[in-house]
Amino acid sequence: MTPFLTLALALSMPVLSMAAAVTKPLGQTKPFGLDVRQDETEAPPVTGIVGGTTAAAGDFPFIVSLSKSGSHFCGGVLLNAYTVITAAHCSVGQSASAVKVRAGSLTWASGGTQVSVSAIKYHPSYNSALIDYDVAVWHLASPIATSSTIGYATLPASGSDPASGTTLTVAGWGLLTEDGTTLPATLRKVSVPVISRATCQSQYGTSAITTNMFCAGLTAGGKDSCSGDSGGPIVDSSKVLQGLVSWGNGCAEANYAGVYTRVGQFVSWIDTNKWTS
Repeated sequence: MTPFLTLALALSMPVLSMAAAVTKPLGQTKPFGLDVRQDETEAPPVTGIVGGTTAAAGDFPFIVSLSKSGSHFCGGVLLNAYTVITAAHCSVGQSASAVKVRAGSLTWASGGTQVSVSAIKYHPSYNSALIDYDVAVWHLASPIATSSTIGYATLPASGSDPASGTTLTVAGWGLLTEDGTTLPATLRKVSVPVISRATCQSQYGTSAITTNMFCAGLTAGGKDSCSGDSGGPIVDSSKVLQGLVSWGNGCAEANYAGVYTRVGQFVSWIDTNKWTS
């Protein structure tokens, strides 16, 4: 498996206060975030929610847009008034003072409530080569209260693992075509079936798909999440947060499912590291 993001600056602690440069992803497999830094290390965008539809108000009251310099680069999930859950690969190298979180809007660029971030903490075992332990929590500088358009996510039972064949729905503001350059204005969603870990390992390699991940997608392709969607939610029919958009081979390609962080594996870590004030 090709590595996605390589740190140019070693970090001794997983709580970030300074930005670290990352190299461009290599090959076809990429994490599904957009690097918004305009320099020689900028990661090229790929695509976003493929084969989906526009989300309606209330579909994902807990989804948030993470932005930097006024541009969306990843999704996230509002856990409580002070905590956002997202992917570690969206978080490594980010300075808390440089990013914003917007909740309660179907559009990433306006509406709802936008707040600053005071701290970013990613899982200490995060592996940037494997995109393993791909989970992080962000501390909001100001609380985001629930409202008619904002709600908090429900975590799954600790250790839970979505069963093969279960239909889940993923949402995000990622690009709509593989060679696209413009983000959709409005939140998109698509439903995809979970496939077995063994099947996913046959697609990517046994060591590439760990028990911290699960995979979802159609064998024929055509429906998927991708760049710009990273860190956003994939939920079950009860709107329980089963996963976070993580990585994959291209987008919506046949015989390559999307790979998601398995949230059930990290419930204890999230509960220990979330903020309540």
